[in-house]
Amino acid sequence: MSAQWGAEADLADSRQGEHRPAWAGWIVFASVVMLILGVFDVIAGIVALFQGGYYISGPEYALVLDVTGWAWAHVVGGALVAVSGGFLLTGAIWARVVAVLFAAGNAVTHLVFLSAHPVWSMIVIVLCVTVIWAVLVHGDELPDRGLW
Repeated sequence: MSAQWGAEADLADSRQGEHRPAWAGWIVFASVVMLILGVFDVIAGIVALFQGGYYISGPEYALVLDVTGWAWAHVVGGALVAVSGGFLLTGAIWARVVAVLFAAGNAVTHLVFLSAHPVWSMIVIVLCVTVIWAVLVHGDELPDRGLW
């Protein structure tokens, strides 16, 4: 574990008089949620690629794209959400903007995917809205750690 996240960093920060606000935990929470949601979306996309019938059981559940299109949307979108969640930990302004955009895009994607998996899509939408709230309200409370 690097000194950046270890106890040594906390001791060094308290010795230098720096203080991490308690709300900075929301950004770490948002980052972890984005990482998890991104990985789950990639898994859902892979499942849709190999077993398309798992998501569509009849014409009443038709989506805007075919199953293969949604599978690739989930794979690519999930990877982007996971990567932006990782960069969110840097505290950089550009990472916050990208995280909000990808979280909003993920919420819209699951809104359209609502007919195939309503409960999971609602959970993802709520988590995406929570991530957006955390980044917009508490985004500047995590110190900027540079690019990485």
